[in-house]
Amino acid sequence: MSGHSKWSTIKHKKGKTDALRSKVFSKLSKEITVAAKMGMPDVDMNPRLRLAVKAAKAQSMPKDVIDRAIKKSQMGDAADYHDIRYEGYGVNGIAIICEALTDNLNRTASNVRSYFTKCGGNLGQTGSVSHSFDRVGEISYPLSAGSADDVMMAALEAGADDAETDEDGHWIYCQIEDLPTVSDALEKALGESTESKLIWKPQTLTVVDLETAQKLLRLVDMLEEDDDVQSVVHNFDIPEDVAALL
Repeated sequence: MSGHSKWSTIKHKKGKTDALRSKVFSKLSKEITVAAKMGMPDVDMNPRLRLAVKAAKAQSMPKDVIDRAIKKSQMGDAADYHDIRYEGYGVNGIAIICEALTDNLNRTASNVRSYFTKCGGNLGQTGSVSHSFDRVGEISYPLSAGSADDVMMAALEAGADDAETDEDGHWIYCQIEDLPTVSDALEKALGESTESKLIWKPQTLTVVDLETAQKLLRLVDMLEEDDDVQSVVHNFDIPEDVAALL
């Protein structure tokens, strides 16, 4: 469940199988169920659920699967999940944040720690790397939504802090508490967004070489393949010439 390609590893996932897609659906379903259980099972009354459903639609999750996940939240036997954030360092001190939803804190902590260790990194304390990231709202649009200037103007008028455009689309950033109102205002101006969510945005990026990239991507893969892990973000950047060799 990666986000903007600048902050994630979208490019190295192009060859992944349907098995990963199934795992993504499972994680999205878990977030929808938890969001609906913590608040109202109505997207109009529950901001977290609204974001979860938006993320699921961005991954083309079928409506009946989304509806089942919401209904599951109302069952008495729905699992009690805990939100937890892990922070640590990959090789060469690269900062990594891993967010999880788990019904067994000991299991998840043990697994995450082992992934870092196997890949030459180490798990740190909460707060050890998050100071290198900004917690912001991110709203994404396809390039077809308009020119970079038009999107920037719409973003500022909607109350956003910044907007960026690259070959993958338009990316609009705002304060976390403003995400619902900025998203609503943008949809009136630009139409429905691709995705609207909270992210950890790195303040700076560290360019890595091929060997470092391979080790870091192995760690990211191991984390993302864990059933309890919902998202993984980092502050490394892979140059195009290096990415071509991966």
